[in-house]
Amino acid sequence: ECSGLTETLFESELFGHEKGAFTGAHHRKIGLIEAARGGTLFLDEVGDIPLSMQVKLLRLLETGTYRRVGSIETQEADFRLVCASHRDLKEMVKQGSFRQDLFYRINVMRLELPTLAERREDIPLLIEHFVDRFNRLQEKNVVGVSDEVLALLMNHDFPGNARELENIIEHAFVLCGGGLIETRHLPPEISHGSEVPAVEARGGMTLREMEALQITLALHRHGGNRTAAA
Repeated sequence: ECSGLTETLFESELFGHEKGAFTGAHHRKIGLIEAARGGTLFLDEVGDIPLSMQVKLLRLLETGTYRRVGSIETQEADFRLVCASHRDLKEMVKQGSFRQDLFYRINVMRLELPTLAERREDIPLLIEHFVDRFNRLQEKNVVGVSDEVLALLMNHDFPGNARELENIIEHAFVLCGGGLIETRHLPPEISHGSEVPAVEARGGMTLREMEALQITLALHRHGGNRTAAA
């Protein structure tokens, strides 16, 4: 996670440091580059890297070498770099807040991930995943969400994408002791939309598609037993 790190801390995390390199460096530390040797290094929110560190990252990618902070010894790097950013790096290049040469160096293979609002068919699957996860973590027996809750979540725009959905389900677990998550268990900004009819999906879902999703969830909750699901 590149956001929230100072330049000094980011450099130490990435390259590692020698004992005594700076105040508090009581031991030699292996950096992420060295730890990722022969594997993959994932930099999340790469757009938040300070310009001064962008230069050092570019040099690393161009030469394949680096130095620990406080060392004069050059180390060989061997890793595959994967970057992610919610910010528009092309626009940042135009604004001068992201180096153009670094952008083209990391933009070898680009994958555009659609927002959750653009893939609403994943919402029921993610709900099941988060319910199962929080059941394990909190040792509860929440079986799923009600049809009204599903309709509300299917209609929500999710500006925060999957993390927002996870937060909504976690909020519901605080208030729901077991059984189905109802609208009263949702955050106010979601439950206040409870007057939205279940058949009106802004994502373009028809009544038949909504029914199919609800039937699938019901079958999943009852282990495939059609009689119990009905």
